[in-house]
Amino acid sequence: MRYLLMVLGSVALALGVAGIFLPLLPTTPFLLLAAALYFRSSPQLYEWLLSHKHLGPYIRNFRENKAIPLRVKIVSVSLVWVTLLYCAFFVADCLWMRMLFVGLAVGISAHILHYKTLK
Repeated sequence: MRYLLMVLGSVALALGVAGIFLPLLPTTPFLLLAAALYFRSSPQLYEWLLSHKHLGPYIRNFRENKAIPLRVKIVSVSLVWVTLLYCAFFVADCLWMRMLFVGLAVGISAHILHYKTLK
């Protein structure tokens, strides 16, 4: 079971890292999941993740403050809108799909913006 949790934690970690670059893939939830799975399977991996220079702050900030840094909010919301508006105007071929893409952008933006801003 320990090895299964480590593998699942590594998959969650990979998805979290991919989420840094892909606007529709959430970073923080996958990193939180990876931390929880590593906590249950490997204290060394858990400590490594929390002390990681780039990934650790995502987890610590969210766990301690339930907040997202302003820069991350701006980048996330901007990328969501650019990506989904591109899809709405250049990929979707019918009105309901365009409305779906815009609705997704509104929903994702609202979700990101409802968290406190970390100062």
